[in-house]
Amino acid sequence: MISLIDLKRQYQNISQEIVDSVKEVFESGQYILGPKVAEFEKKCTEYLNVKHAIGVGNGTDALVIALESVGIGQGDEVITTPFTFFATAEAIVRVGARPVFVDIDPLSYNIDPEKIEEKITERTKAIIPVHIFGQVCDMKKIVQIARKYNLYVIEDACQAFGAEFEGKKAGTIGDVGCFSFFPTKNLGGFGDGGLIVTDSDEIASKARMLRQHGSKKKYFNEMIGFNSRLDEVQAAILLVKLKYIENWNRRRIEIAQKFSTELRLNGLVTPKKCNSFEFGHIYHLYILQYEKREKLMEYLAQKGIATGIYYPVPLHLTKALSFLGYKEGDFEIAENLCKKSFAIPMFPELTDEEIEYITTSINQFGGSL
Repeated sequence: MISLIDLKRQYQNISQEIVDSVKEVFESGQYILGPKVAEFEKKCTEYLNVKHAIGVGNGTDALVIALESVGIGQGDEVITTPFTFFATAEAIVRVGARPVFVDIDPLSYNIDPEKIEEKITERTKAIIPVHIFGQVCDMKKIVQIARKYNLYVIEDACQAFGAEFEGKKAGTIGDVGCFSFFPTKNLGGFGDGGLIVTDSDEIASKARMLRQHGSKKKYFNEMIGFNSRLDEVQAAILLVKLKYIENWNRRRIEIAQKFSTELRLNGLVTPKKCNSFEFGHIYHLYILQYEKREKLMEYLAQKGIATGIYYPVPLHLTKALSFLGYKEGDFEIAENLCKKSFAIPMFPELTDEEIEYITTSINQFGGSL
């Protein structure tokens, strides 16, 4: 069976480095906000070319803390996309604000900048663009709109570590950027982990306090915060993996190009790269569209090829967000994509032989109907 992502292969390639790095943590006796976290944060500021990097417990916490750090709260509105993982909207609701959805661009699957302005009200305080599947949003247009209306831009770059737009890394273009180090991400740990990045001293200071019970100094709490700190062991693992992220992302792009060139099944829609930047799309997932999705997925399972659906339900139609009052038909592009899209295997260690087997199997599906 070819998995959607095979984490064992990646570990096997760097296992001794991982073991050695984690062993240093065990032997140090410093397990919370120790030297590995500090080093990882520093390495991230250098790689991303940003002033501050703050390690937190996970990507969801990164979004919540980022929102609180810029003062988003009760009664505020935050514009975002309905085609993303639930955490994006969940974080907005968690701080007392209201998600306001905007439909997606049919080619990039990202929020459509042309539809943002009409959703802005006097309550709007921020925009959260999500760089879905590793493709960076049109940040030039989004930032222009935000500056026009004095809004914050909080980038959900949880699927896009290392992606770029006009010479800047995803997550560093707006006011704040948020990352997830969930194991299946392009840069993934061996458990949960997250990161907040910003060039603002004020936002960074507040985020650091919020991640540790609202305090700069232990026992001297200045605000109600969280217990959300990047684990020292995860930082040790991520430090090793950070050295390889550029090569891994480059391999993902290479695999995607092979898929897009070789897949010829009639009616199959391959993902479109909607910018000219080398790392403008780093293919966290490789998403296809097909009218008879379930039949094709069933066929591929019989061939030993794993598939997955991202996402089966757009956020505005989830039960948890029904109180927002949206209905089917409100965001037709996102809804249609949820009905037709699915992922095929995508990870740097995928071999050329496996790529050929996957493409050949899909191309042959037409003859099996």
